[in-house]
Amino acid sequence: MEQIDAQQFRQLIKGEKPVVCDFFANWCGPCKMLAPVMQRLSENYANKAEFVKIDIDENFELAAEYSVMSIPLVCVFRGGELADKSLGYMPYEEAEEFLLKNLG
Repeated sequence: MEQIDAQQFRQLIKGEKPVVCDFFANWCGPCKMLAPVMQRLSENYANKAEFVKIDIDENFELAAEYSVMSIPLVCVFRGGELADKSLGYMPYEEAEEFLLKNLG
């Protein structure tokens, strides 16, 4: 999964493909636990969505814009708009269910 900044993110969500964004921080334990789950999802569903990571410490304005108060926070964007979000660590099966519900 590619780590991007706010400018790249704003361009990406304007595209045709849904965007799955993992808001995280390097110091966050649950974020580190979720990282391999998100990596596996990004590999298995690359044809259905763009998968990216945003470091909230480096992109605090973007985190504030989307009211990111706790992490890890996985958000799905479709058509430039926030479609759904899931807070906290999820095992692969739960994360996959969340993803499929939002990608159709």
